[in-house]
Amino acid sequence: MQLAPIDILGYARWLTLIGCFAYAAWMDKVERRVANEHWIAWSKPVIFIWVLEFLVREADWTIYASAAGVLAYASISVIGRPTLSDIRTGNPLDIAVASWYIFGIAGIIGGGLQYASSGLTPLFDGSADEQMILWFEVMTALAMVLLFEFAWRLRLLHGGADAKAMMWVAILLPSWHTLSPIWEFSSVGIRSPPVISLFIWGGLSFLILPFILMLINLKRGDLKGLKDLRMAWHSLKMPLDMIPQKHVWLLDRVVEMPDGSTAVYSRTRPPRRTPTAEELDEQISELEEQGQKTAWVSLKFPLITMLFPAVIPLFLFGDPLVLLFERLP
Repeated sequence: MQLAPIDILGYARWLTLIGCFAYAAWMDKVERRVANEHWIAWSKPVIFIWVLEFLVREADWTIYASAAGVLAYASISVIGRPTLSDIRTGNPLDIAVASWYIFGIAGIIGGGLQYASSGLTPLFDGSADEQMILWFEVMTALAMVLLFEFAWRLRLLHGGADAKAMMWVAILLPSWHTLSPIWEFSSVGIRSPPVISLFIWGGLSFLILPFILMLINLKRGDLKGLKDLRMAWHSLKMPLDMIPQKHVWLLDRVVEMPDGSTAVYSRTRPPRRTPTAEELDEQISELEEQGQKTAWVSLKFPLITMLFPAVIPLFLFGDPLVLLFERLP
């Protein structure tokens, strides 16, 4: 069976997603960080695939320039943004990046005047031509990049690597045009962007964690009553001397009671700010003075590690919201 160029681009995107996320998930799990060099290196195949798609779909200059604008904005998270003082120094790299931004802005403005003047109606009634659809796909990628950057700045996404990963996926998978899930049971034309679908599938994997943690605590004998149930569904007990070497949040702390005595209190939520090594050692010392040998800890689950297996249902079933809505009465 001979594959169409669009299908080949789709499989290239799937393979790129799997390769990038497999290595990023491993680094995030082992080192709890993913270097900027990783995203820079894996952006090269993303740009290559995007250019090939534009060639196949005969994109005009505004679409190329708009895509350059999306890449320019996303690059701020890894290479920073040139300032006027940087440009005045005459640094060739800063001048090139600034020119890249100007080219991208010109493309977005030009594409907006050409394709957005009639609004979104043509996209929904089927009257939009291929160029208009392609430009809005690029703008969807830009909207997703903005969304995840603001989510990181508002601390809705705690890790910089998590935000960079989602922005990278938004550019790699700007639409479903080249992606064909294996089992797509719906004929619904409107779907959420692929990056949102991946985020939802990854979020669903978090729903099984409480059951896994409950079974582990039950097996270890740490679930002895209703009091332990309050902690056992989201945390584990760990020896105090192991905590500084593990990627965890310590939930137990010593508090002063109304009568002046001290007692150990277990929080159900991790601290908003990760304590320094000195603060953690002091907290552990206070628990040891209370005769504690173990403490409840919350595991730091890397988002990328949870998103990597979510690629499987995304590839098999596509948009989870479509699967949900088509089954509603």
